Amino acid sequence: MTTLSSHVARTLAHHVDHVFGLMGNGNAHLIDALERQSRVGYTAMRHEAGCVVAADAYFRASGRLAAATATYGAGFTNTVTALAEAAQARVPLLLIAGEAPTSGQRPWDVDQIALASAVGVRTYTVGRADAAGTVVLAIEHALSYRTPVVLALPYDVVAMDVPDDGGAPLEPRVAPPRGPAGEVAQARAAGFAQALAAAERPLLLAGRGAWLAEAREPLGRIADLTGALTVTTALGRGVFPRAEFDLGVAGGFGAEGAMALVRQADVVLAVGASLNQFTMRFGELLAPDAQLLQIDAAPTATHPHVSGFVSGDACLVTQAVASEIERLATPPSTWRESVDVAGARVHDTGRGVASDGRLDPRSAASRLAALLPQDRVVVSDGGHFIGWANMFWPVASPDRMIMVGTAFQSIGLGFPSVAGAAQAKPEATVVLSTGDGGGLMACADLESAVRVAGGRGLAVVWNDGAYGAEVHVYGRQGLAQEPMLIPEVDFAALASAVGAQGVVVREIADLDVLADWTARAAAERPFLLLDLRVSPTVVAPYQEEILRANTAPPR
Repeated sequence: MTTLSSHVARTLAHHVDHVFGLMGNGNAHLIDALERQSRVGYTAMRHEAGCVVAADAYFRASGRLAAATATYGAGFTNTVTALAEAAQARVPLLLIAGEAPTSGQRPWDVDQIALASAVGVRTYTVGRADAAGTVVLAIEHALSYRTPVVLALPYDVVAMDVPDDGGAPLEPRVAPPRGPAGEVAQARAAGFAQALAAAERPLLLAGRGAWLAEAREPLGRIADLTGALTVTTALGRGVFPRAEFDLGVAGGFGAEGAMALVRQADVVLAVGASLNQFTMRFGELLAPDAQLLQIDAAPTATHPHVSGFVSGDACLVTQAVASEIERLATPPSTWRESVDVAGARVHDTGRGVASDGRLDPRSAASRLAALLPQDRVVVSDGGHFIGWANMFWPVASPDRMIMVGTAFQSIGLGFPSVAGAAQAKPEATVVLSTGDGGGLMACADLESAVRVAGGRGLAVVWNDGAYGAEVHVYGRQGLAQEPMLIPEVDFAALASAVGAQGVVVREIADLDVLADWTARAAAERPFLLLDLRVSPTVVAPYQEEILRANTAPPR
């Protein structure tokens, strides 16, 4: 015999690399079993939302399944925002949560199944007779549908003795990737190849889905065969092999010169990109006569401008398109050779100091780009500042740009993201970009970030004394600004209190501390937090784009 918690822990160990948790009554036995009876890594977090965020970031950085664990009741309700983000972003993970006893709810219990369902997350409840099978079914669901799943542990069974089957572990069944199946899909893929081969100004646009499907190589082939320029979503940065022909991020994070070139494209192939309103510049990214073709795992096209669509695995379908272009043997376009891509990607780097005497965030971001370690993984919280890292800090591949919170439009998930990314990529330097509003919201896991990342961790806090997005949107509408402001917080002191090196940055020259920090071995330096006192008067270009779209008269 063995306990149900031990059975669950041993089953998890066959499928999950790491667990991020916060112990309570509902999951204490599980965490004990993980620690004593498995080799699964365990990281303690300081807020239940941080457990889910860290597991989310772990998957985005590694592509491997991770789990979070929290207790029942208040522990579970604390996870809901992070669960909603993972569901919106289609990130597979397990949340193993304590649950009310099978005899019924107590005064402090809530309907956790209903709460999870409300944000699009399914619950599997572990029973004494089917613990291993239920765990595997939950994993199978998470991987098959690319979604978080709750694995519920009723309080009265977690320590119950159950039979130890001693058999081989069950394996989840996940459907294989699907290529262009059927005559219609195959004909459309061939049509995509013909359109791209005949294009004068072909463009490829790829997102995180292309990276997850491992479509980098066939995308590079298509680009070279057709002479296409490339552009990515914010979460797809680095997916194309040849940076010299890449225009950067599509939408408000892109440079104006680069977006002008995008608008010249006559045939555009979008792969693994949702084509949301920000990527598509609220319908203004492409010229009206551009032909927009899409390959995606979704069942139907995700934007009304799409004129041709193939549903399937991004890698398999792009391989089919690339093979057909090779068969056509059409000479590639010379468009990308005729334009100054590097010049088109240049952003305005500001004036060093803004009119109010505080740092110009563009200048700070530009200087940081020259100083940041090359092995970086950038994790970004949500807020007005989100554009600076996307505009100025290149990354080597999409698994090195992690934005937990953007799918659900949440802020306050930055510090716990550091812990997940640091465990997923132990050789890399994890760089957090966060604001003062989101930083305060996530402050419970500042200690987690410092403890887990140590000398491989760096946080940049864009401290403008305000909820910047609200100021720029609603302040302009004449709403009272006092509720949008934040009294200046000394984040450097907060960081120092939990063992980090905190530095207040008021001038560009103050950033030279980063050069000294980078020159030291990771094992010999502390976590570094740079508290940038930036101006709230500098508005990010993407924010101006949103404002224009929201105030434009209806067509």
